Amino acid sequence: MSTGQTMQAAQLLGPKDIRLVNVPAPAPPGHGEVQISVDSVGICGSDLHMFQTGRIGDTVVESPLILGHEFGGTISAVSEGAIDGDGTELSVGMRVAIDPAIPCGRCELCRTGHPNLCPNHTFMGVWPTPGALCEKITVPADGCFFVPDQISHDEVPLLETLGVAIHAVDLAHIHVGQSVAVIGAGAIGLCIAQVAMLAGATPVFITDRLTWRLELAEQFDAVPLNIDGTDAVQQVNQATGGRGVDVTIEAAWSDESSITQAVDMLRPGGRLVVVGIADDDALHFQHSKVRRKGITIAMCRRMKHTYPRAISLTQSGKVDLKTMVSHRFNLKHTADAFTRAAQYQPGCIKAVVHPNS
Repeated sequence: MSTGQTMQAAQLLGPKDIRLVNVPAPAPPGHGEVQISVDSVGICGSDLHMFQTGRIGDTVVESPLILGHEFGGTISAVSEGAIDGDGTELSVGMRVAIDPAIPCGRCELCRTGHPNLCPNHTFMGVWPTPGALCEKITVPADGCFFVPDQISHDEVPLLETLGVAIHAVDLAHIHVGQSVAVIGAGAIGLCIAQVAMLAGATPVFITDRLTWRLELAEQFDAVPLNIDGTDAVQQVNQATGGRGVDVTIEAAWSDESSITQAVDMLRPGGRLVVVGIADDDALHFQHSKVRRKGITIAMCRRMKHTYPRAISLTQSGKVDLKTMVSHRFNLKHTADAFTRAAQYQPGCIKAVVHPNS
């Protein structure tokens, strides 16, 4: 139900076509909902898929869509039953981070503790559900998580990124002292590297071709490997005495090159976790190599019960999100933010949009 009022939003009208438009403002929150004044929205790799191609996986953007699923904000209105995902009663003025996935809560997967795999879910910022690149949004209260004052507006969108990284490391079953290679040093890859080290992995290699990403990875104590002009697989094999690493986590574009690199770096009996999303909606690897190595493959779908841990790790300073935020934009310049991120312009690691600034 519309209030008759309007607000500004950044809307994707087609591939590489984002425009600032006026849209109906959200209705007041119903039972178990809250309305959020959006403080900050991160631009994610999955957003870039939709921006560049008008699709992600087999989901096609069939009508104008407000993107943005990594976000947080300040509660501007609450309803009865507004309890967040960690059991906190919500009130106006509280800052929250939001889980963009809305599971049905009734299916077998939801009831057995796997809401990230719910076949009946909706997801904010993926067609047809609008996202957060707008001034206000109404969301389920149980998808919100209270954010303490120590965490800045810039960092809040990266809590969702960190949640995905934590889930990926959970799937990797890393044991203390095991070696890890992360393929891709974007925001998720950088979060994965930090969490893997907290889990006891050593060394943690990380690959990319963008020097500014690798420089930041080195600041986080990962071992940077530039895939341009060097053989990263050979370097990993040399560093491990020809054995290979125990775990690889693919956090790039899941194309044939990155998956092959991840497989080639693994020791026999190793574990591959795939986080990245492929443009062609296919997973490419050499069957005989994976079979002969006896590699276990785990697919990471979003995050799973990880928001409280992400908030705790950020608040305590055990994970550095702030350094990854390289560019800040207001809503009017959202298209510029997407263009900069999609073109990998020098120095760009994470772009954050502040819709109400």
